[in-house]
Parts: sequence; C-alpha cells; structure tokens
Amino acid sequence: MTLIRTLSACLMIAWASPALATCDEGEEVIRFTHVVSAVGHPKGEAATALADEVNRILQGRACMIVHPNAEAYNDDQKMFDALLAGEVHLAVPTFSKLGGVSTRFRVFDLPFLFRDLEHVIDYTYLPEVETLLEAGLDKGYRGLAYWMTGMSQMSAIHPLVRPQDAQGLRFRIQGSPVEQAVFNTLGAEAETLAFRDVLSSLQSGKVNAQANTWTNIWLREFYTAQDGVTATNHGLVASMVITSDAWWQSLAPDVQADLSFAIQLTTHERNRFAYQLNELAQNNLRDAGVPIRTLSEDARAEWVRTLAPVWDQFRDEIGSDLISAAVQSGGTS
Repeated sequence: MTLIRTLSACLMIAWASPALATCDEGEEVIRFTHVVSAVGHPKGEAATALADEVNRILQGRACMIVHPNAEAYNDDQKMFDALLAGEVHLAVPTFSKLGGVSTRFRVFDLPFLFRDLEHVIDYTYLPEVETLLEAGLDKGYRGLAYWMTGMSQMSAIHPLVRPQDAQGLRFRIQGSPVEQAVFNTLGAEAETLAFRDVLSSLQSGKVNAQANTWTNIWLREFYTAQDGVTATNHGLVASMVITSDAWWQSLAPDVQADLSFAIQLTTHERNRFAYQLNELAQNNLRDAGVPIRTLSEDARAEWVRTLAPVWDQFRDEIGSDLISAAVQSGGTS
C-alpha cells in the first residue's frame, strides 16, 4: 500500500464511525454532498473530518451524514437546486462551477495568478476575499469556507514543455469559461466533462490531455493514459463550502454557531494538510515511474507570457480589485 493510501486509511479508520453514523431521533440531520473520494483526497478527507467534529460538538442536537463520490449529486445544477430545496444542506463545488453564482469567483481560475497553496490560503483571509463568501446571497446561496485541493498540473499524450506543445490537443475542463480561454489561447480544444468521466475519456481518446492536482492525477489514475505530468502549477483546484442561506438562517442560534465553529476549525486544519497530500501523491507518481517534468525558468516565463491575455479577458467581470489583491499578496512574477 502506498504511503498516501496508508496515511489516509489510518485517518479514515479514526473518522469513519462518526462520519457514517446514523442520526438519533430529534437531531438536526445535515447532509453533505461532494464528488471526490473520501480517502486520500484533501476535500474528501476534510468533509469526513468535518462530520467528525460536528457529530462530536453537536451530539444530541445535530448530526452530519457525508455522501462522497457523487453518490447524491454531481457538482451540477441539480446539486445547486437540491441545496435550495433542502434536499442536501452542504456542498463543496470547485470555483469552476461557481461562475453562475458570481463571476467574481473566476479569479481563482486565472492562470499563474497564485504562487502556491500557501499564497492562496493567505489570500482567502483578505477582507475583500472573505466578503466573496456572501456573493451568492442574492441567489440564495451562502458561502461558509474556502477548501483547498491543490495546484494544477498538466498532462497529455506527449510531453508538455513549451506552450506550443499544447497546440491541437483536446483538454478536459470542468466547465469554467476561464479554463476554456486558457486552452484556446494555447491553441488547444477544451471539453467539459464530469470528474468521474475523466479517466474513461482519456482512455477512449475522447480527450487526450487534462489539468489537475497531484492527488487527483494519482488517485484517479489519470497518469495511466498520459505521457507523464508537467509540474506547471499554472492553476488552482479549490472549492467553497456552500449552503442555502434560508436553511442556514433556520438553524437554532446555538447549532448555527457551533456548526460555523466546526467548519472554521476543519478548514484551518485541513487546508494545510492538502499540501502534504499533494506532496505524497507526487512522490507516489515518481516512485511508480511516471515521468514528471519541471519547467525551467525560461519555459515558465514563456507560459506566463502566453497566457497573460486571459487576465485581461476576464478582468471586468472578476474585478481588478481581486486580481490586484492576489498579485500584491504574493502573486506571479
């Protein structure tokens, strides 16, 4: 068993019982849906850790049941509708799925805006970024926290070293217009696919390239249909814990306060752990003999120059204030 799976399995043993426990009569049932693995994935393990905290702190008043791996919903419109209908209570879609809630969330999809995960985490604590949690209130959604998965790397059926190497490829994307613009700027095509369909689509040739975190590439075995991975660190895979504002306001004050505390505690602890899980996944890929290519300073500068126009393309709908704040807090060179 690889190190990342051994570590994750140990953590899961400690968490499994509270996360999957049935609720007692009289407890407020909180259903949490997400689309990733419960084990080994930063977001999946954070959801399990949150359930553990909720079921401990709110015992007798509320309990949380987690539905991983899209068992309840994909991160699509049905999930957003289910939140408003009260069929589920918490979800954690990536920012690429949140453009319909507010275009300002697209700041997290801009290429080469963030240096690393530490930079992103620090950015989320800036006042103007914390305010984004309320950007969807007019549509009925309330953001509760920012959860990190990792920085994004590229892979394809041939090596990707210079921007021109992406020309003619067909990349899988989550559906963000920013992602679409990134790969179109590189001379590539882009196709929106659900996370669960990525590997089969790579294997069938429906797409022949993708961009994702080390943990996703390793755990979902995307590398088996690709010629190595290039450590581009060009983008970010991160999510927002969201709920229906109507449901949130309906909670008893003590339940709302303790649930908020559990979410903030879990966010602080698990976002830092996301870095470690990605490092472990990268090491596992290397140990498995998967070619990992690192960009030279010159090559990276060429990627940055090539994709710089994407910032200007989305500046008005995102807001220069959010982009400038990212740059000033430690952004790109």
